[in-house]
Amino acid sequence: MQLPIYLDHNATTPVDPRVFEAMAPYFTKAFGNPSSRGHVFGWEAEAAVDAAREAVARAMNASSKEIVFTSGATESDNLAVFGVARLHRETGGHVITASTEHPAVLDACRQLEREGFSVTFLAPEKGTGEIAPESVAETITDRTLLVSLMLANNEIGTIHRIAAIGAICRERGVLFHTDAVQGFGKIPFDVAAMNVDLASITAHKIYGPKGTGALYVRARHPHVRLQPLLFGGGHERGLRSGTLNVPGIVGLGKAAEIAVAEIPEESRRLRLLRRRLHDGITARLDGVVLNGAALPGSEPDGALVAGVADRRLPGNLNVSFAGVDGEALLAGMKDVAVSTGSACTSASLAPSHVLTSIGVPKELAHASMRFGLGRWNTAEEVDYAVETVVRAVQRLREKSPLAQASSR
Repeated sequence: MQLPIYLDHNATTPVDPRVFEAMAPYFTKAFGNPSSRGHVFGWEAEAAVDAAREAVARAMNASSKEIVFTSGATESDNLAVFGVARLHRETGGHVITASTEHPAVLDACRQLEREGFSVTFLAPEKGTGEIAPESVAETITDRTLLVSLMLANNEIGTIHRIAAIGAICRERGVLFHTDAVQGFGKIPFDVAAMNVDLASITAHKIYGPKGTGALYVRARHPHVRLQPLLFGGGHERGLRSGTLNVPGIVGLGKAAEIAVAEIPEESRRLRLLRRRLHDGITARLDGVVLNGAALPGSEPDGALVAGVADRRLPGNLNVSFAGVDGEALLAGMKDVAVSTGSACTSASLAPSHVLTSIGVPKELAHASMRFGLGRWNTAEEVDYAVETVVRAVQRLREKSPLAQASSR
């Protein structure tokens, strides 16, 4: 076992060697611009992009014509939210999202409010963080343009009932966007079966390169039209101008292909490691609070106990440790890389907006820790992490004023 141990796969993932191998030629030998269609270098690059587009489309049961490559999840989310709202403003000015969404969606919706749109921020179910499909149905009006709700939450791992929400939106004639960044490649995702009209993904969450993402844009039933954010060149059917990042796109295609093929085996393995991590910590520490959906039991082979649904991403564990500060705990775990929340909001000293939205008290929200298990984590590493966490929490509690007062 090598130190330090990486347990922050919800923030980003290392590039899989198989992905890197697929990308490598497109940095040096096959360096052409896919828009240069007058010579073999351009043809070669264009063929690589086409193959990657097909791979991404297959991974979500879409057509390759419905995949638009972007610089990552934030751009994809912005293109979906602004693209729909600004183009269709004359037919209505209402957007629905949730208070637990990623900032890429929340901040885009707040900007729409400044532009005169009406936005409803749905409250999640307390404790689990789920968005009830019924609450979506009750909020849709004849002015609603778009519903944007994530496939799975980036902090607490809660998986939303996207198929049910998509069916409601389809029935009411409202476009439905999902930020699928955390769930894509980790749980089954089918845009056709789930009635999804737009979906954002990114490569670096599924062992691909940073700086490359995609937006699925439904082409039929309904045909989704967007106002672009970037202009100049008309790339990606006019929806995203700019020279394509060929190595990154190749990496996204390969990463998607591998991740989807390995979902059944990998999800079972990660659930077992997650249970080992949770049970190891809670067996030795009291005052440990699970944030988000309950953990189902599991059989020794990793299969879920019959009748118990797993509403959390397989590799996600978010817990709070009563009586300690999350940042202090993080500092005391030098050999274990974890997170106190979303990597995109780590600069903020405010408690997680996700945890406060699901009813976690402020003091526990400040004492939270997100563990993100990944492709190469082992049982030995999990056991080491348990030891590290337990020792760090015990040290901090011993030093706390409350503990010192009670010992006198």
